Amino acid sequence: MVKSIFPFLLLFIPFRSHAQKVYSVLYESQADVKVYVVKYESQADLKVFKVPYESQAKDGAGNWFFTKYPGQADKKIFFVSYEGQADLKIFFVKYPSQAGWRKREKQGVVEN
Repeated sequence: MVKSIFPFLLLFIPFRSHAQKVYSVLYESQADVKVYVVKYESQADLKVFKVPYESQAKDGAGNWFFTKYPGQADKKIFFVSYEGQADLKIFFVKYPSQAGWRKREKQGVVEN
């Protein structure tokens, strides 16, 4: 009985990958996600804090570590010039406790 319940229980465990290691590419065609930096926090989908160490980016949405090489990143991003071109609008915050999602429906853009 226990063996037959185990696969069923796995359906209720959320499997999410928090893509927090990012690499900024030079060309839009190389990007997984197109990002626009907004002027005001209220305009953002995600509030981002740039962490200095890779180990600090492993948990919590919005704590981003910018890698030196594209192969180290979970997602490659391209900063667009206009808001209408973006998949995701971000606002850089001063403190890690301020980071997080403002619009959870956009979470799939960065995660996975």
